[in-house]
Amino acid sequence: MRVNRQKHFAKIPAQACIFPIFVIFLAITIFGSCFRRQSASKPVDKTQRDIILGFSQIGAESAWRNCHSRSVREAAKEAGIQLLFESAEQKQENQIKAIRSFIAYRVDVIAFVPIVADGWDNVLREAKTAGIPVLVTDRKINTEDSDLYSGFIGTDSEQEGREAGRFLLRKFAGVERKRPIRIVELAGTEGASAAVGRAKGFREVLAGNPDFEIVYSESGDFLRSKGYEVMLSVLEKVPRIDAVFSHNDGMTLGMLDAMKERGVKAGKDVVIVTVDAEQAIIDALKAGTVNFVIECNPKTGPDIMELAKKLAAGERIPRLIHVDERVFSEDDKDLDGLAPRGY
Repeated sequence: MRVNRQKHFAKIPAQACIFPIFVIFLAITIFGSCFRRQSASKPVDKTQRDIILGFSQIGAESAWRNCHSRSVREAAKEAGIQLLFESAEQKQENQIKAIRSFIAYRVDVIAFVPIVADGWDNVLREAKTAGIPVLVTDRKINTEDSDLYSGFIGTDSEQEGREAGRFLLRKFAGVERKRPIRIVELAGTEGASAAVGRAKGFREVLAGNPDFEIVYSESGDFLRSKGYEVMLSVLEKVPRIDAVFSHNDGMTLGMLDAMKERGVKAGKDVVIVTVDAEQAIIDALKAGTVNFVIECNPKTGPDIMELAKKLAAGERIPRLIHVDERVFSEDDKDLDGLAPRGY
């Protein structure tokens, strides 16, 4: 027998259809409201999800910087930390924008490599107001209130400068001379703590020694292209150079190009001291065109992640952590066996 379904359902009162729908809707509303209140009253446990780290890098100006960025990315992945990575392309205003975007995103921790030492107080106050701890790495900063950031991890730039000065004292010790050793300095970015520290430590060692004279100093902005340009200018302006102290390998490589172009035998006619220990510079040390290399350790990613975890958990960290660094010299017995940390 066929049933006329349309007529059959038409006999059901409208109130009977509406009532069960209303009951279901009411139950869902009440349950959802209770669930939302419960969720809102209980903060998310950071141990139950990835920590979010906002990281502002200054750029990609050298093999050293690229290695440092790679170390940070690999360490974040290994540690299970969600990384928001921003490159400032050598501009402080881009870094400040990046930090503000991290604050707006409500990351757990902010870490950044400051391109210069000054000008961070306002944005760091914003981070502090938002309750987000800040870790400074690689280069140091100056602030009115030291509590605006949690701590620093990176290079001891003053010690690097001292190492450069001590090598020159050893290199020229016992050499009879009627005139001072004339030194040219290729300095890093003006206002950057690495440049300031290396220059300070270098002068500290040479201070009071009349046998050494810094006859020329100019910023090459930590860039290979500018190292080349500055050295071409120096070779025209300065009549005699005994030694060069370069604040980083990128500028040194540009300087070596300029010297080769002008027929100057680097490592022999002029003593070359440089900072970073990129593979290309270690190769130049082995070839005898560089005399002394001070390592600036780029592999700080794992340490940064460990500190980020502690800060996300509300723990305190040391105010100052200097990473382990080595030196490589023309006097090393096994030059062929020398190996930097990898680029």
